[in-house]
Amino acid sequence: MSSPVSNRRVLAIALPIVLSNATIPILGAVDTGVIGQLGEAAPIGAVGIGAVILSSIYWIFGFLRMGTSGLVAQAHGAEDAAEVGAHLLRALFIAFAAGLALILLHPLLFAGAFRLAPASDGVEDLAQRYLSIRIWGAPATIALYAITGWLIAVERTRSVLVLQLLQNGLNVALDVIFVLGIGWGVGGIAAATLIAEMSGLMLGLWFCREAWRPALRQTGLFARDRMMRLLRVNSDIMIRSVLLQGSFTSFMFLSAGQGDETLAANQVLLQFLQITAFGLDGFAFAAETLIGQAVGARRPDLLRRASLLSSAWAVGGAVILGIAFATLGPALIDLLTTAPEVRAEARHYLPWLILAPVLGVASWMLDGIFIGATLTGRMRRAMIEAVAIYVVALVVLSAAFGNHGLWAALMVLNVSRALTMMRFYPDAEALAKPAVAVAPRMAG
Repeated sequence: MSSPVSNRRVLAIALPIVLSNATIPILGAVDTGVIGQLGEAAPIGAVGIGAVILSSIYWIFGFLRMGTSGLVAQAHGAEDAAEVGAHLLRALFIAFAAGLALILLHPLLFAGAFRLAPASDGVEDLAQRYLSIRIWGAPATIALYAITGWLIAVERTRSVLVLQLLQNGLNVALDVIFVLGIGWGVGGIAAATLIAEMSGLMLGLWFCREAWRPALRQTGLFARDRMMRLLRVNSDIMIRSVLLQGSFTSFMFLSAGQGDETLAANQVLLQFLQITAFGLDGFAFAAETLIGQAVGARRPDLLRRASLLSSAWAVGGAVILGIAFATLGPALIDLLTTAPEVRAEARHYLPWLILAPVLGVASWMLDGIFIGATLTGRMRRAMIEAVAIYVVALVVLSAAFGNHGLWAALMVLNVSRALTMMRFYPDAEALAKPAVAVAPRMAG
């Protein structure tokens, strides 16, 4: 690591990610707003359900972003230019293979999705049209996970911001042209997204252009041991992510048993958690980058400093978010729903969301630290333990306190994640210690 770990460096990594994340919900709102101008319900429903189906499928491959980030950061810290590029090429190989598999299997996948979540004939026909266009962007979308991870690992988060702005800006412009100008309807929304995804891939590959030459000169680019390490890291992250997503899904399923107003209120309040994630992701990504580089450079002192500085900024951000939710939360609830009974119900449970950033920040930051150190097996083990604790809390607290019990159990999940990971933190510092040279034995 050529430059010292400083507050300025942490912020240089984190802030572009925060700004990049802020553009994500805007695109969804524009898609809905543009197709809503057609004055029919079916196109809005078709775009909504189509986007949910694809995002659920693509979400499975989100591990490529995190796995690539940790491995590349370590190679970057070790000043191994060949491996910095090689890790990206291996991840892109997996991404393109996965994308092609999705294109081939999409009739079965989409049929299964509509069997699980059936819609009216009109909505389903339009959704099929939307999906049949957008599926061709699968290789690009999954590859962009790997490219984003690579850019974060080498501290080029401004490029991530530019990439996000280009994709979303182009998507919005083409939405307006294709739907309101040409009149392509749902197909226009899908075509706009597909072109934006392909354009993002081209720009992303150009941003990573310096990685290709040293990587391609390397022998054993796809050697079995190196591919197995990549697959092991990514499979650990995928298991952890599936368990986390399952926990949130169970929360929503149990919310449905609390009544329609409570279910709607919980859905509104979950947007506060989304805002929290968008706001604090940048600091977790900074931890991934700086921790990985410290491990690669064999500098436990820099690892400890990176952990402390990035976490300090994240705690500050969490406190600010908690204060913002306490003061602006009622207004945000009113913005998200106009139903008086849902507004009243959401206000009743708002205190849990005021606590959520502070109670969750340690788990989010430890995720970043463990990804950077590629302690993904420990992270998977900790998640299994935390989910087991969460299940017990969910059963006990929801039975005793209803919806308050559900929110309390969700807080227990985040605290448990932090506590179960924290005991493995010394392993990260141990990984960063210089290798001990073994003196050769003297003959005789």
